[in-house]
Order: sequence, then C-alpha cells, then structure tokens
Amino acid sequence: MVRFFTMRRLTGLIALQALGLAAIASAGDRTAEEARPRVEHHLLEAAQIVRHFESVLAEDCPRFDSAVERRAYVDGEVERVVLLVAHLEEAWSEAKRTSDKDVRRAAKAPRTQVGQAQSLVTKLQTCMGDGASLEPRTIWRRVEQEVPRRRAEIALP
Repeated sequence: MVRFFTMRRLTGLIALQALGLAAIASAGDRTAEEARPRVEHHLLEAAQIVRHFESVLAEDCPRFDSAVERRAYVDGEVERVVLLVAHLEEAWSEAKRTSDKDVRRAAKAPRTQVGQAQSLVTKLQTCMGDGASLEPRTIWRRVEQEVPRRRAEIALP
C-alpha cells in the first residue's frame, strides 16, 4: 500500500511538471521585442480613455434637453467603458504570449484603472436625476457581454 501511494504521488508530480512546461512553452511564443509594442498600443488606448473619464469625473453633471439626449450620452460613456476593458484585456492577452516579466508587469498594472470606470458609473447614476434610473449591475452586465466583440474588433493582426 505504501508503494502504491508513492507511485500515485510520483505520477502526480510528473503530470504537474508536464503542465508547467506546457504553460512555459505557450507563454513564450513571442519575444519581448514582439510583444512590447502590441501591449503598449492597447495601454496607450486605455490611457486615453482613462483621461477622458478623469475629465468627466472632474466636471459637473451634464444637462440635457431630453431623455433621448441623456440616454445617448450614457450609452456613449458605457461604450467607452467597454472599450477600456477590451483594451486592458487585449494588453494582458498579448503580454501572456511572452515569458518576459517586464512586459507582463506593464500589461497587468493598468488593469486597476477599471476602478476609474466604476467611479464613472457611479457619477452617471448620480447625474441621471429626474426620476431616471441607471442600474450599475445592468451596465456591468452589458460591459461583460460586449467586451468579447470589442476585443475582436481591436485585436492587432
């Protein structure tokens, strides 16, 4: 019985090593020089969106003449949230294709900027006024549903 337990453990260790080697092999199919510009492209696009969000957050709530104008504004801002998340996910996806830790670190760090989008949603909810409602869960569900499509549109060839 001890012998069987030892063989099971040895087999498990071999399987874990094989999985680890497979992960390393798939992570390194691009060099840092190939991956870096691809990651930087998406991070630059994300940074531009974050700057837009910062200006929206710093300004007073916009005023609209109609509910249609207000809805169009909110839809545009939600589309920017979708685009931000798509660019951040694409940057990370590109970074995972290299084993270079600096490229991966650079791609991972800005993912905290999604907090900026969360602040925007909160402000939009506050600005709705006039009895109109804006449900954050609905917005985030929309973001989750639309991000894959946007990623496909923005992915570099």
